[in-house]
Amino acid sequence: MHELQLVAMGHAEAEMAWQERGLCAQTDPEAFFPEKGGSTREAKKVCVGCEVRQECLEYALSNDERFGIWGGLSERERRKLKKRAV
Repeated sequence: MHELQLVAMGHAEAEMAWQERGLCAQTDPEAFFPEKGGSTREAKKVCVGCEVRQECLEYALSNDERFGIWGGLSERERRKLKKRAV
């Protein structure tokens, strides 16, 4: 996306523009929100090669996402990461 396009967008839209580039947008969303005790392996494989992995993780951490795989980490892994940062 060009800088001028981002300026023309609203602030919230510009902050979320990374989602369109996420590999998860081309994948079954159920893989990223497994049932309790379900495998996260497939979702994490997708995240490894994703160009917006860092933006995704930052979004999840700043918005306290409690469910799903974001930026290659599960909710438990994100909680541990936040605790270490404090």
